[in-house]
Amino acid sequence: MTGATLTILGMAVLTFGIKAIVFILGDRIAFSPTAKQALGFVPVTVLTAIVVPMVLAPHGHGLELIWCNPQLVAALFAIVVCAVKRHQLLTIMLGLVAFFGWQFGLGL
Repeated sequence: MTGATLTILGMAVLTFGIKAIVFILGDRIAFSPTAKQALGFVPVTVLTAIVVPMVLAPHGHGLELIWCNPQLVAALFAIVVCAVKRHQLLTIMLGLVAFFGWQFGLGL
């Protein structure tokens, strides 16, 4: 087995183990109000960590802060739509329209 395979298997076992412990212990674990509040930020933080690199450096070769980057244009458009309308599904749909429209419009 290669190192990468062992790493992936190790991460799978660790993830499964953590989820199994939480599932088995269920409501017996009590978190403090501060811990609950901190855990509330985890989804936003993880999503940001996934999305921002894909938007700013879509090809992985450094920042692409240029007008012909469809990911960046669509993300900026989606931010404006979200700020104005405050509607998640509309933001997602118009962001995708902006992305594909910009990408195919430029012939990328």
